[in-house]
Amino acid sequence: MYGAIFRTTPLENHVKTPYDYFKKTPEDNHRNMVLDCTGQSIPPNTPHAVSVSLPTWKANVGYEEEEKPRFYVHECIQKFADQIVEQYGKFGEQAMLFPSAAVATRCRDFITNNSPLTEPKQVRIVNLVPNSENAANDSARRVSAKISAVIFPTGCYRAAKSFWQHSGDGVSSRRAEFCHKAFSSGALVESTGPRHYSKPNQWLCKGPRRYQRGSSVDLAVTPTMTRMNENGDTPEATTRNNGDTRESTQFVEERFGRNLDVSFVANAKLAIRRRIAGSLTVDADPEQALIVLGNVEPMRCVEGFSESDVFLYPSGMSAIFNTHRVLSIGRGAMMSICYGFPYIDTLKILQKWGPGCLFYGNGSLTDLENLEQRLREGERYLALFCEFPGNPLLKSPNLVRIRSLADIYGFAVVIDETIGNFMNVHVLPFADVVVSSLTKVFSGDSNVMGGSAILNPQSQYYNLLKETLLTEYDDNYWAEDAIFMERNSRDFVSRIERINTNAEAICEVLKNHRHVKEVYYPKYSPTRPFYDRCRNTKGGYGGLLSVTFYTTAEAVTFFDVLDTAKGPSLGTNFTLSSPYTLLAHYGELEWAAEFGVEADLVRISVGLEDPKDLTAKFERALEIVSAITGT
Repeated sequence: MYGAIFRTTPLENHVKTPYDYFKKTPEDNHRNMVLDCTGQSIPPNTPHAVSVSLPTWKANVGYEEEEKPRFYVHECIQKFADQIVEQYGKFGEQAMLFPSAAVATRCRDFITNNSPLTEPKQVRIVNLVPNSENAANDSARRVSAKISAVIFPTGCYRAAKSFWQHSGDGVSSRRAEFCHKAFSSGALVESTGPRHYSKPNQWLCKGPRRYQRGSSVDLAVTPTMTRMNENGDTPEATTRNNGDTRESTQFVEERFGRNLDVSFVANAKLAIRRRIAGSLTVDADPEQALIVLGNVEPMRCVEGFSESDVFLYPSGMSAIFNTHRVLSIGRGAMMSICYGFPYIDTLKILQKWGPGCLFYGNGSLTDLENLEQRLREGERYLALFCEFPGNPLLKSPNLVRIRSLADIYGFAVVIDETIGNFMNVHVLPFADVVVSSLTKVFSGDSNVMGGSAILNPQSQYYNLLKETLLTEYDDNYWAEDAIFMERNSRDFVSRIERINTNAEAICEVLKNHRHVKEVYYPKYSPTRPFYDRCRNTKGGYGGLLSVTFYTTAEAVTFFDVLDTAKGPSLGTNFTLSSPYTLLAHYGELEWAAEFGVEADLVRISVGLEDPKDLTAKFERALEIVSAITGT
């Protein structure tokens, strides 16, 4: 999770910006807002936000040059880790927190394998479990809070952080917040073998009587109250509360009692899985979702497919990491293929776990021909990983040909559909596994993380994967995260059409301007035929696009004056912009450029704003670019 790391630049030290070339208008107050919001969460005042405001080019460069981590541990998680070290560790040690002993063991093994000067006994695991006489009897009804901490010498932090970041399997901030309170109250204790239960504890109570119904995740929500903020309020309630910023834990406490009933969470996860499966497309809470199933035609038309083929993970990276892990266990360790320029952590997973990776960063026809030649000569691979379309150049791989090669030469195909999303494209027939980051457009609200992996029942590896998952899959998706994800995703279907329309409108504004060098969008890509081959009848081209300019000065000016939220992530309900290459590849800009990813590229994730207002903001930014350059 991201968080606030920058301080505000004093107005008296303000350096002349493109804003100063225009008369002051109400809109120009945006400059003051920019200077005041650097480092704040996006959305503002959101305790579990997944993005942070970096509203100027200079802020992004400063972020990298000060060697700030591209991802950093959320404050809730870090505070809990520090307290665990204080109680179970010693001076010169740190801790990483994970949702299960199995994940912690994988982290420990990674640290010891990548820290040759560290003795294995110096890296140890502390498992924290509930300590209550009610735990044994209530375990079937109440969500169990547990944490596994990996404690290690500070010198091993880089390896520990690498596992945490690439695997995506660390605890969420909500789980850490919940468990930290339990730990501080004595409700979580170290597991030393068989559990010994002590006196009753409030952390395992049933909660107020009005929350004990198990038929719905959100008993207070009606079908029309679909867009709520982090606190569980409707927009009207937010206005009445005058900016109330209660923690999400209070939302859960008030609606479900302190401890979540398993049935609440089970219903939420079932609704999420059905939405991902495409069998639930109406805007309804879980109680209604169980009733309306079957009233619509499923989106994923693959024979034998159902929600039982959908697996939930704590994050999108966790879905990718564990898909690679399960394939490696089931098929044996082999090199993988990364086809197309990927999200950087996907490439790192394939390079650091297993025998390595064959990387085709251009994702071109020539790359496929080279791969086919290698296969003909006898080389064999575990799986080919690709995005559809890719990030940030929005190229679409030739899935028909990739599927053909996979069938002939025996490798799995794993497709990340996060950017395309299943409302726009249908890629499951070409994949053995489809992965996605639910954190992005599926949620939209930028306040909860999640991921999914779905299996194709027609895959030659289907039975192998199912059997392997029986022993290797742990549902580590935290209860509160599932509840927020379910709530956020209820109107997922209705949001996509608006986002598609807005993105195309912005593309038209950018494409027709003389300062714009290139607009990257699936509709205008040379690879559009490959995209259209998978596009649904009513599908569009998605909400992500990138733009480059002829000079760095033009790119900087455009980004600085563009009146949108600015920060990492994508798929938010609001438009979110970032100098993507700087953030993702600052230390390897030349390497990225080898694959056509320019250093000055600006990536734009398009939201739900009014189309006229949104395009006007882009037109104004381009006007300022022209005014500055004098052309």
